[in-house]
Amino acid sequence: MASPEIDALTQALARLPGLGPRSARRAVLHLLKKRETALTPLLRALERVSESLSVCSTCGNVDTADPCSVCADSRRDDRLLCVVEEVSDLWALDRSRLFPGRFHVLGGRLSALEGVRPEDLSIDKLVGRVAKGGIDEVVLAMNATLEGQTTAHYLAERLETYPIRLTQLAHGLPVGGELDYLDEGTLAQALRARRPVA
Repeated sequence: MASPEIDALTQALARLPGLGPRSARRAVLHLLKKRETALTPLLRALERVSESLSVCSTCGNVDTADPCSVCADSRRDDRLLCVVEEVSDLWALDRSRLFPGRFHVLGGRLSALEGVRPEDLSIDKLVGRVAKGGIDEVVLAMNATLEGQTTAHYLAERLETYPIRLTQLAHGLPVGGELDYLDEGTLAQALRARRPVA
């Protein structure tokens, strides 16, 4: 039996994505066993982030500065704007180092079932950024879900009056994927987006 404090730590870790009760217990035991090299540095890092955490007023990224490090990067192309659902999507795209432009985080996706409406997302702020001018292309990088595609369609309608090139990420067969293991939706999208062989 663990003390109430250790049990509370285990329960807090178990609420994190990807960790269940067993994984949380293993993590707690590791932290307790390696107190000086694991627990103490973790506590310091959590305190520093907690004290300086902010949401970027420009793009919606989570960082320790406002504007965030992505928006403050002068090497980025201001004419390209990539719209994503969540901060995790921004981080994934930025990690790839393939997109040289700016980002905009919606803070979710439209969902009638979950009651998420356009006014619940930062769509008006996105339209405002585009309306200011200086943006040539908006890339809709929504997830390949029904809600993601509904959101992309809604955004396309809202942005159609502006003189921009509106694109979205390609969907379909993943590199290294085998047809036998793909779901019908992925196969259908791959067939719809087929292109000529060079």
